[in-house]
Amino acid sequence: MLQYTLLPVQLDDIDVAILKSLMADGRKSFRAISREIKKSTPTVKARYERLVNIGLIKSVRPEIDLTKIDRKSEFVDTLQELKKQNKHFHLHVDNLKVKLKCDFCGGPVHGKPKVLKFANFERFFCCTQCRASYKEKHGGRIEMLKEQYKKR
Repeated sequence: MLQYTLLPVQLDDIDVAILKSLMADGRKSFRAISREIKKSTPTVKARYERLVNIGLIKSVRPEIDLTKIDRKSEFVDTLQELKKQNKHFHLHVDNLKVKLKCDFCGGPVHGKPKVLKFANFERFFCCTQCRASYKEKHGGRIEMLKEQYKKR
């Protein structure tokens, strides 16, 4: 009886934990994953690269939430069709509207959002009061992130 090995390596608990973490949110940094699974960042990075090299992780792609796109958009049907066909696509879109929620109160953002930029982050708000309240509530964390970003 022949046995076939689909992967050149056996996956262990660390590999599985990394995969589960990435499946939950593919945008996580190696550091965030390392904290979550309680392994060092270099270990997570090396394991991730190995998973890519053996062909288990083929790509990291955005999962587009079509409920966030204005239903009047002419592109929604095209995006849904491409998603059904599981095709890769590049799309240039003009005047595409995305529904935003305020990062402070959670309410809808109507019109142009009030934006707070710091380090490499952007937060969106429905009004200047929510932006100011967010800055007041998270001021210490914002300053810490700014300092860390400057050191890079």
